[in-house]
Amino acid sequence: MALTGRAALVAALGSLPVGILAPSWTGMLAVNVPLSLAIVCDYALAAPVRRLQFTRSGDTSVRLGDTASVQLTVTNPSGRRLRAHLRDAWPPSSWTSEAEQASSRHRFAVPAGERRRLTTVLRPSRRGDREADRVTVRSFGPLGLVSRQGHHRVPWTVRALPPFRSRKHLPSRLARLRELDGRTSVLTRGEGTEFDSLRAYVAGDDTRSIDWRATARQSAVAVRTWRPERDRHILVVLDTGRTSAGRVGDVPRLDASMDATLLLTALATRAGDRVNLIAYDRRVRAQVRGGTTKGDVLSALVSALATLEPELVETDARGLSTAALTHAPRGSLIVLLTSLDAAPVEEGLLPVLPQLTQRHAVLVASVADPHVEAMARERGTVDAVYEAAAGTQAQALRRRTADRLRRHGVTVVDAAPDDLAPALADAYLALKAAGRL
Repeated sequence: MALTGRAALVAALGSLPVGILAPSWTGMLAVNVPLSLAIVCDYALAAPVRRLQFTRSGDTSVRLGDTASVQLTVTNPSGRRLRAHLRDAWPPSSWTSEAEQASSRHRFAVPAGERRRLTTVLRPSRRGDREADRVTVRSFGPLGLVSRQGHHRVPWTVRALPPFRSRKHLPSRLARLRELDGRTSVLTRGEGTEFDSLRAYVAGDDTRSIDWRATARQSAVAVRTWRPERDRHILVVLDTGRTSAGRVGDVPRLDASMDATLLLTALATRAGDRVNLIAYDRRVRAQVRGGTTKGDVLSALVSALATLEPELVETDARGLSTAALTHAPRGSLIVLLTSLDAAPVEEGLLPVLPQLTQRHAVLVASVADPHVEAMARERGTVDAVYEAAAGTQAQALRRRTADRLRRHGVTVVDAAPDDLAPALADAYLALKAAGRL
């Protein structure tokens, strides 16, 4: 039981004339006895909280930045009218600001034997699962002098999914993919790896593409046309070690890598390739075995990436290499999303690269920090000169690391967070155009 502000106000207003006109025990009893009886009656008429019944419905997932609606149905099985305040508690990261949290507080009334549906709007500020906490109800009597209070557990989970902001780049990359596949009027010269059809020879065609048997059966010279091979295997390896926890601007490196993974997956599955994923630091944190159906692969990836968080440990490069060799069939494209910091690459990745490049095509993608480039361009003050020197040195180290990877036959993509996804998609298309996929 909890007294309300109205009870305190009534007690204060009643005590004021008693204190002025009749300051005695009799005067105090004359005010407090009726007030106490009113409080007891009000408490007895308030609907019981423990007998209330709750059910939930609504959204179970939402993309980061969007809103999710969760409905809470309150059933009043008692014979008394329910006048209540309710707080539907969720973790603080279920909203992006304190103002949005107001949607979790409700004032409502439910007649005896009826139900009401209350809606709480969530806008998660972080990826992952948001689980509902307790539902606290304060039931008031008809006089509003006292309330009954209790809480109920009504479980519900809303999963905040990666936002997939790079989706806007997908149409342009699909257009280039259609050019490679020959499904548009734009003809892309050069051989792929999978035979497509025969056509008449035109000036400029490679004479090595002439099909002499087909030419012998007809009066015109026939040439073979090729398209990129389908049903190739792509293994995306997300480095979830300590370097993935660093933030570049407002975006964690891991989140930028996830966004690039989603765009690559959408493009590769449309091309007919099979995309698998492992997230690794010292052990496998997440694993997705995909197929060639775009919707199924993307939904599985999004669900697996939603709860993935960086681990503050040094990545075991040898273990990562072993995991990649285990999960990737021979001739796959291994896309490693990691940092180009000199020490982790030179001490961990370079010694195990020959094992990967011997059996697979390898592409390393990393998130570059635009602030480092801005530092390298600074001029004018003593502090700016020092920052420029530091930025130039950091850039030189990254370039040297990238060059060493390229000398091992590795394709390297190093781009800012917003540019990483389209750059990775372009690198994938370039490999296809070159016949390496």
